[in-house]
Amino acid sequence: MPECHVCYRHCKLNEGQAGICGARICKDGRVVTRDYGLVSAIALDPIEKKPLSRFCPGSKILSVGSCGCNLRCPFCQNDDISWGEDVGQVRKESRVLDPEELVRIAERYREDGNIGIAFTYNEPLVTYEFVRDTSKLSHEAGMKNVIVSNGTAESSVLSEIAPYIDAMNIDLKCFDADTYKSVLGGNLEMTKNFISQAVKTAHVELTCLIVPGISDSPEMMREMSGWIASLDDEIPLHVSRFFPRFHMADSRPTPVATVYELADIAREKLKYVYTGNC
Repeated sequence: MPECHVCYRHCKLNEGQAGICGARICKDGRVVTRDYGLVSAIALDPIEKKPLSRFCPGSKILSVGSCGCNLRCPFCQNDDISWGEDVGQVRKESRVLDPEELVRIAERYREDGNIGIAFTYNEPLVTYEFVRDTSKLSHEAGMKNVIVSNGTAESSVLSEIAPYIDAMNIDLKCFDADTYKSVLGGNLEMTKNFISQAVKTAHVELTCLIVPGISDSPEMMREMSGWIASLDDEIPLHVSRFFPRFHMADSRPTPVATVYELADIAREKLKYVYTGNC
């Protein structure tokens, strides 16, 4: 049975069956992306919105989203294009662009301050082939490429895109392996390995969304920031406030004081710590 090799799940798929991410499918005996070139959202954003605070500050970047995600975060901020019940309809209504078309659109926005393309909103690595092909052309056109990812991918996927990616923001959602698996449907060790390899090839910033009961422990932040510092204490960390969404819509927002407290703990180990959504 054909097997997907994008993330730790290694979904084994029958012909015509999609993996848990919804974006990869078995076709003609091979697992490929079903969403090559699918664009669910596109916008010219400040680079700081990714968030990237120490990469081309003050510039803008064309942000592009598709559909699908290989995690199952109950607090997802983009459930309509990731794994919520509306993804199927969004997929039907989205436009399809080939890499050349997307690069031409990005080039047209250069006069508005655009420096390149950011693959974001959903999880871009589930359609890494489109990211790779588009980024290569974008580089050839003299533009930069950014990925905003959950980092749940094999090293082989990173090696495919690394030559063409200038910067990444990677979500490090918490620092407990059991929580990563049982609550998020992820794999902490895979994400850590992805980050460890990514910092060798691109500018990397990390984001931790502070969700009550999941990632708001001071002890966890000490452990997380210590691990990040062991890679490089100049890796920026964004400590962001959670607002209720998706399956946690009935929760309360993270207290601002908690975000500031955890940011101060992170600053004990890291040089660049930023707070967000406060």
